[in-house]
Amino acid sequence: NYFVIVEKNAMATSKKAPQQEDLLLHQAIEQFYFGYRTFTELPDKLLAQRGLGRVHHRILYFVGHNPDIAINALLGILKISKQALNAPLKQLVKMELITVTTAEYDQRVRQLSLSPAGKKLESQLTDTQIQLLRQVFQQLGKETETAWLHVMQCLNKD
Repeated sequence: NYFVIVEKNAMATSKKAPQQEDLLLHQAIEQFYFGYRTFTELPDKLLAQRGLGRVHHRILYFVGHNPDIAINALLGILKISKQALNAPLKQLVKMELITVTTAEYDQRVRQLSLSPAGKKLESQLTDTQIQLLRQVFQQLGKETETAWLHVMQCLNKD
């Protein structure tokens, strides 16, 4: 009976250790969620004033940082279907925030760029996030910024 009790205690101890490690991972998940909520809060408000959402922000950001991007290239970056891109992109074009042109190298390829109004909005949205990150990284130090970037790169499966 002594060996059975020792074995049960060993099993109970081995189950507790991962649970304690999992607590830190659960805290990381929660902080990731809450941090993302803060990170997107102000841009979400600015977008909502125009009847736009986060998908529009992602499109504006990647078009703004990849001028004359082909629609297929944008689909690859965003990892969404043409159907998922269609409605928000049409809305941004209709609002004259994005322009669509035909590529000189291939008439079948449609390229996207930000209009002056689109550049202004994208800059407003991104600047709020840059200021937040800058403030946090200045407070915590360069090593933290490097470590955070490394974690984000590891999470990115591309």
